[in-house]
Amino acid sequence: MRICTRYQAQPVGLFRDRPTTSCVGGVTGRGIAAQMRLAGKDEGVRVPTFFELFAGGGMVRAGLAPTWRCLFANDFDHKKASTYRRNWGGGELLECDVRKVELEDLPNEVPDLIWASFPCQDLSLAGGGAGLRGDRSGAFRPFWTLIRKCNDSGRAPSIIVLENVCGTLTSSNGGDFQAIVGAFREIGFKVGAIVIDAELFVPQSRKRLFFIGVPEARSVDKDFELASESSDLWHPSSLKRAYMRLPQSLKKQWIWWGMPSPAARNMRLADLLESEPKDVVWDSPSETRRLLAMMAKPNLEKVEMAKAARGITVGTMYRRTRSNSMGESVQRVEARFDNVAGCLRTPSGGSSRQRLLIVEDGRVRSRLMSARETARLMGLDDSYILPDRYNDAYHLTGDGVVVPVVRHLANFLLQDLLPIERGRRKVS
Repeated sequence: MRICTRYQAQPVGLFRDRPTTSCVGGVTGRGIAAQMRLAGKDEGVRVPTFFELFAGGGMVRAGLAPTWRCLFANDFDHKKASTYRRNWGGGELLECDVRKVELEDLPNEVPDLIWASFPCQDLSLAGGGAGLRGDRSGAFRPFWTLIRKCNDSGRAPSIIVLENVCGTLTSSNGGDFQAIVGAFREIGFKVGAIVIDAELFVPQSRKRLFFIGVPEARSVDKDFELASESSDLWHPSSLKRAYMRLPQSLKKQWIWWGMPSPAARNMRLADLLESEPKDVVWDSPSETRRLLAMMAKPNLEKVEMAKAARGITVGTMYRRTRSNSMGESVQRVEARFDNVAGCLRTPSGGSSRQRLLIVEDGRVRSRLMSARETARLMGLDDSYILPDRYNDAYHLTGDGVVVPVVRHLANFLLQDLLPIERGRRKVS
């Protein structure tokens, strides 16, 4: 029996909280949702539409708003779905496993875009290497079955975007990358991929791989194609190598997408910190000393340099498993002081939670990053409603897509890939 549930920044400075405006275009989270609903009522204005699969808390929706309108969203995680409803109203949300979503569950209106940020755990370099055969990342296959059904019934979108970790380039010895490219070809789509590091937009190092596909019949402006063999901003050598491993039949339908570079980021990690976070506390001096004792010499030298500097120096640290000189696995703490956070990851046993390292006048303090700080690192405005529990909020943000990255893709690539007529297409 199938069971689905349908329900009809501006950053702040270090230790200096103040009201904020939106990080995603000058509109607060609830304001975006309201504008999107109003946009759909104005028949005189053509608003591009989209489906959002593996929607999480709706960060793709935040990035596309208010110039795109959501027709359908899906996620199976009840906690994330609850957050989605709190921020977006949930009228478009179908809460169930993607394996249970059928064509009749989808709106009659054919979307311009279908976006899917399918689970990354089995494709991640830190995962078990199961790839698309894994229980979690394997959700790609039933999702693609739904795409195939849409295509076969004449309900294919103009654009399909898939987002995942860069481990997809090499997982299963490149077999997963080839399988995804082949899946596009199977439904008559040509496809290309780009890699975007969120550090270009927010102070977080977070590289992600984006597949962008369009129907083979769709002519693509040559301005979007980039055939250079050398690495560039959107096409690192790892992507070029993955492409070179493709069989010739798949290379023929490949597109080297191009976009303009974003404006230089002027936001630092220190600008995003809360002065008095309510969900985390400062570590005790003994705990901070314990963490410092887990650092190898190069990282301790970074701390000493920060202590010697004037003013406040903000860094982050992670606990990682490394091999020592004896070949034994030991837990180490690694620090960085470049005013950029490491990649947010979902917490597991406490080891992957990112901590802040604040050095002021020779004094070193540490604490966990607050939930709101993680949201700001994802480009979410402070009006975005986070889950009440810290772990749930961290899991939500660590699994998400950086909002300004979505916005840049939409403004400088997706918008221009829409059909020229941009007329509404309905299922007959």
